[in-house]
Amino acid sequence: MYQELKRFEQILFDACALILLLFYSYAAVISPASTQYHRGIYVIVTYVLVFLLYQSKSLWMRSVDYLLIIASVVTISYWIMNFEVINYRTGAETTLDMVMAVIGVLISIELARRVVGGIFVIIGIAMLAYGVYGDYMPDLVSHAGASFPELCVSIFYKSDGIFGIMANVLATYILLFVLFGAFLEKCGAQKFFIDFPLAAVGHKIGGPGKVAVIASGLFGSISGSAIANVVSTGSFTIPMMKKAGFKPHMAGGIEPAASIGGMFMPPIMGAGGFIMAELTGEPYSRIMLVALFPALMYFFSVFVMVHYEAKKLNIVGERSEHSAWSIFRSEWYYTTPLVVITVFMLFGYSPGYAAIIGLISCIAISYFRKETRIGPREFLDAARSGAESSLKIGATVGVIGIIIGVLTYSGLVLTFADIVIHLAGGSLLMTIVLIALASLVLGMGVPVTAAYLITAVVAVPALTHLGVNELAAHMIVYWLSQDSNITPPVCIAAFAGATIAGANMWKTAFSAFKFAKFLYLGPLLFGYVPGFSLNGSSMDIVKAFIFIIFGTWLYSYLLSGIWYQSWFKKNRTA
Repeated sequence: MYQELKRFEQILFDACALILLLFYSYAAVISPASTQYHRGIYVIVTYVLVFLLYQSKSLWMRSVDYLLIIASVVTISYWIMNFEVINYRTGAETTLDMVMAVIGVLISIELARRVVGGIFVIIGIAMLAYGVYGDYMPDLVSHAGASFPELCVSIFYKSDGIFGIMANVLATYILLFVLFGAFLEKCGAQKFFIDFPLAAVGHKIGGPGKVAVIASGLFGSISGSAIANVVSTGSFTIPMMKKAGFKPHMAGGIEPAASIGGMFMPPIMGAGGFIMAELTGEPYSRIMLVALFPALMYFFSVFVMVHYEAKKLNIVGERSEHSAWSIFRSEWYYTTPLVVITVFMLFGYSPGYAAIIGLISCIAISYFRKETRIGPREFLDAARSGAESSLKIGATVGVIGIIIGVLTYSGLVLTFADIVIHLAGGSLLMTIVLIALASLVLGMGVPVTAAYLITAVVAVPALTHLGVNELAAHMIVYWLSQDSNITPPVCIAAFAGATIAGANMWKTAFSAFKFAKFLYLGPLLFGYVPGFSLNGSSMDIVKAFIFIIFGTWLYSYLLSGIWYQSWFKKNRTA
């Protein structure tokens, strides 16, 4: 009986994964704009997958999982089928409307609890309590309050709630790029992303560390998660760094510092770039262009710091059996999917359409080698892997909808900018510091993409009020939303690197914090140097780029401490 149930669940999971792939591939080609059907079906399938994958232990509690699956399908289907009718009778909802909304909101909290953990649930419940008892709050953040059913109706049915920005972007763009990443890995491209930099710089000073930086830049943009990047590329690069002579905590710190850079790196930028395009109304091609130079400067900073750290310790890597040119000449086609995606988006095609073309190119290049060919079984494996990877962020849709829905309902979105400006005394620097602290605390409990969206909704108005252009303001928040990955005390990516390296977690965390220092410099440049975000005349942008390249080198050189070591040796000899 139990084995038959497990087999049924596996078939159901695979069927849902194929629905996600095939339906949204078709939708991206035929109808790129999201509709209530796109968002609703995405949420239904995601909820079903979560309850299948993160299921209860006991057989009795498993029946509760199936009741929750049925309740999810019923409530979301009700929203889909009655979308227009409910909009017409806004403010005069029926009892059934309210019941469906309450059930839908409660299920979304349970979903987040299973996937993300308790902190997200606490945040969601706290926001619901704030929405209901707003009239008891201090005057600065008080509002009229609402009954619990009324608040749930607002969260469940309005466009800034559960089916709002996050659901829209996930259903339209992010899901397809997560699936694309799974197919890119399946076709063997990940091996090329490591072998090529290994042959190019592996034998140089600090070679293995530099390989980690380049490989993380190539793979990190696609993985959509700094932690996934650390685990995948780090399982190879961290032991290699240790073997070359890097101390374990240093090897474990370099990899997460490099891995978070993939979240800023076009063409995919993890997932946040698509949300940024949705929030700003800018085409994604513009987001990519603005993000490119800052991302390169981030990797340049880490690269230079690795170089000088290795020079200080006299660490030199081993020469690869094959030259970089021979590897590129024989395996260049693995770059095709990324080139295809970039070209299509630059020519104005929707990101979802570009992702489908990129996915098809992955299947095509997999046939260049017999061992990497994607047949029916491999196709299903990649679809399943992509669906699983999407759940971590997909499960946050409901609670993010609760948070943003309550913030909008209470009017706190409008007053938060005034609060931040007041606390910062009108200083842009202090405003950025406060946003950094807010994103760090928020990032301790939620995925960084969710942290970016929530922080952006309330923090961007404060930055634009102080004269920062909107896109640069979003970049500030997006960069700072990554800080929880490598900033103590809760730095999950750094702890993952420490686990692989077998190093002390705190020493590794502070090592990652050291190598990722440009993460904190970048937001200041976005705020104070308009050319950094391509805002201004051509000459202003060129001068800004020259100044920043030199400044980044100097900044990284000084932080490495090699100048102090040289000065100390010289004076001790004298």
